[in-house]
Amino acid sequence: MKTLLQLIVLLVSTTLAAQQTYLHCGKLIDTKSGKVLTQKTIVVSGNKIIAVNDGYTIPTHIEYNVVDLTSKTVMPGLIDMHVHIEHETNPKKYLQAYTQNAADIAFGSVKYAEITLLNGFTTVRDLGGSGVNVSLRNAINTGKVDGPRIFTAEKALATTGGHADPTNGAKRSLMGDPGPKEGVVNGVEDAKKAVRQRYKNGADLIKITATGGVLSVAKNGQNPQFTIEEIKAICETAKDYGFHVAAHAHGDNGIQRAILGGVKTIEHGTLMSAETMDLMKKYDVYLVPTISAGKFVSDKAKIEGYYPDIIVPKALDIGPKIQDMFSRAYKAGVGIAFGTDAAVFYHGDNGKEFGYMVEAGMPAMEAIQSATITNAMLLKMQNQLGQIKAGYLADIIAVDRDPNLDVSVMQNVTFVMKDGKIYKQ
Repeated sequence: MKTLLQLIVLLVSTTLAAQQTYLHCGKLIDTKSGKVLTQKTIVVSGNKIIAVNDGYTIPTHIEYNVVDLTSKTVMPGLIDMHVHIEHETNPKKYLQAYTQNAADIAFGSVKYAEITLLNGFTTVRDLGGSGVNVSLRNAINTGKVDGPRIFTAEKALATTGGHADPTNGAKRSLMGDPGPKEGVVNGVEDAKKAVRQRYKNGADLIKITATGGVLSVAKNGQNPQFTIEEIKAICETAKDYGFHVAAHAHGDNGIQRAILGGVKTIEHGTLMSAETMDLMKKYDVYLVPTISAGKFVSDKAKIEGYYPDIIVPKALDIGPKIQDMFSRAYKAGVGIAFGTDAAVFYHGDNGKEFGYMVEAGMPAMEAIQSATITNAMLLKMQNQLGQIKAGYLADIIAVDRDPNLDVSVMQNVTFVMKDGKIYKQ
């Protein structure tokens, strides 16, 4: 006869076992080894992977749920290191800055978050918005809305008139003089205060606009816009608060200042030289290429009225150069972190980036690794994300074919699980 304690243990173990899901995987990408395994069973309990077994195993003594992925290729949930989850490209976007309230932005962001998740991106790094991105992150984390796990920079940091100055293009009576509270930096003390304000506002990291940008309402898309002293002040203060720093940068001079100033990732990197690529390797700085954004803006710039006139020449000049730069950087041995700049193009099209990376010479497996184990490491989540392994979070996706044979399949994710919950099947 069982004791009361034994009965309690049995009841608890049976209850836990009843939550288990068995994923039968025809092919399974081991992102750590870069190999494609066959006929594996992933066992999920709660929000964790508890086992990866050989063959198609099922228990005989407990309740369970089996998901048949025997015709699929299964891999960890993808991580996009450069999105803007609050908004999305459209010809009225520049007017909307003056017509949309925070609530309008929030409702739109919920849709974009769900689209991103359903396309296989279970984690993203949001590199700048109005601050709604912090509330969206919190709503997702508490289960109020569906979306990817978000690491957000809250508001990106700029200099006066720089790429992320929120009043660029406004009439003078509306320009004002934004400062560190609004994410605008002029001098070392401003730099420190702006980082601390992002911490106060709930950011997870810092994003700076080290050079001019394509889509800001300003003439120059590549000039350096921070002094190296300002960048060092930002990076040193960020380190105090446990943040890493991402730097938007197109021009070579600004990229070099960002690297020497202490940033961890260079976003875009369009005009970087071979010398700068060597600096990136020396200082262990990663490139987030965003090829998709470059291609999209160069195409849309040919449509009259899609962008303000001041933006068109920048888009036509810079956009087409990103893929070639990526090819050279990859061949030079620069560390690559997958990122797309979704919102510059349509949310949900993030998977196209894999095809562009492969076109430029990166094998599909390495592109997938850049979107899994590399990005997990940069987010300091390497023991929880980026692999299908016992003890890791159950972020799991599947596609219909092996992407090593046909990388275009990454644009059509057919199964999505995040934190052990199935969102798409």
